[in-house]
Amino acid sequence: MFTFVLKRLALVLPTFLGITLLVFSLIRLLPGDPVEALSGERGMDSARYQRLLHEFGLDRPLPVQYAEYVWKALHADLGLSTITHESVFREFTARFPATIELSLCAMLLALLIGLPAGIVAAVKRNTVWDYSVMGASLAGFSMPIFWWGLLLILTFSVTLGWTPVSGRIAIQFDIAPVTGFMLIDSMLSSDKGAFRSALSHLILPSIALGTIPLAVIARMTRSSMLEVLREDYVRTARAKGASTLRVVGIHALRNALIPVITTVGLQVGTLLAGAILTETIFSWPGIGKWIVEAIGRRDYPAVQGGLLMSASVIIGVNLFVDVMYGVINPRIRHT
Repeated sequence: MFTFVLKRLALVLPTFLGITLLVFSLIRLLPGDPVEALSGERGMDSARYQRLLHEFGLDRPLPVQYAEYVWKALHADLGLSTITHESVFREFTARFPATIELSLCAMLLALLIGLPAGIVAAVKRNTVWDYSVMGASLAGFSMPIFWWGLLLILTFSVTLGWTPVSGRIAIQFDIAPVTGFMLIDSMLSSDKGAFRSALSHLILPSIALGTIPLAVIARMTRSSMLEVLREDYVRTARAKGASTLRVVGIHALRNALIPVITTVGLQVGTLLAGAILTETIFSWPGIGKWIVEAIGRRDYPAVQGGLLMSASVIIGVNLFVDVMYGVINPRIRHT
C-alpha cells in the first residue's frame, strides 16, 4: 500500500508544474495590459507606467517571471492583487467557502437523484423507465450550463417568482461570517427567515451546477449495476429466493459503487469548472466569479493564484480518490 501511495504522490509534482506553466502562459496570451487596465479611460504618463511595470515585475523576461511565480507558489506565496493590493491567498480563502457550499449542495443533489435513477434504469432495463432515465441524463449532460442557468432564472425567478434571481442571501440580512457557509451561519444567527432566504438562493445554482454530475452518476450507476447483476453470486442469491430489494441493495449495489465512487471524485473538477459559469450567472460570490472578474481586469496574480489553488484542490481530491480506490479494491494497488 505504501508503494502504491508513493507512486501516486510522484505524479503530483509534474502535474503541478504543468498546471503552473499552462496558467502562466494562457493569461499572458490574452489581449490587454494589466498596467493599462489600472489607468482606466484617463490613461497614465510613461514614467508612471514604467514604474508600475517594474513594481509588478512585468518588465522582466518571461522565464524569470515564471521561475519567480513557481518559487513563490511552492512557498505558499501567491502574491498581491494588482487591483486590490490584497493577498491573493487571503482573497481566495475568503471566497472559497461559498464555492464549496455550492459544490457540496450540487453534488448532494446529483447523488440523491443520480444513484436511485441509475439503479432503477438498471433493474428496469429496456423499459420506459430505463429509456426515460437515459434520455434525461443525455439531455442533462449535453445542456450548456450558461443556457440552463438562464432558463432556470427565467422560469422560476422571473416568471413564477418562486426563487431569488442572484446572490447568497437577501440584502436585509446581515449575517456574521462564522464558518463561511451561509446555510450554517444563517442558522447560527438570530435573524428570523435568514436560513430560508439562504436556502432559497442556493436552489437554482445547485440545480444548474449539479445537472451534469447527476447525469454522469446516473449513467455510471446504471452501467456498473448492469455489469454486477450478471455476476454468478447475484444469480446464486436470486436462486436461493432472496428478494429483489435484498439482491439489488445488498449484493449488487455494494460492488457496483466502486467505480461510482471514482466517478464522484472526478466530478469535483467538473463542479469547480462549472462553478465559473454558474457563479457568474447567479452572481454567487465564490471563486469562479472572482476569477472571471480578475481575467476581465487582467489581474495576473489573482488569476494565476486562483486557478492554481483550484487545480490543487482537484489534484488533492483525485489523489484521495485514487488512494481510497486502492483501499476498496486491493487489486488496484498492483497496477
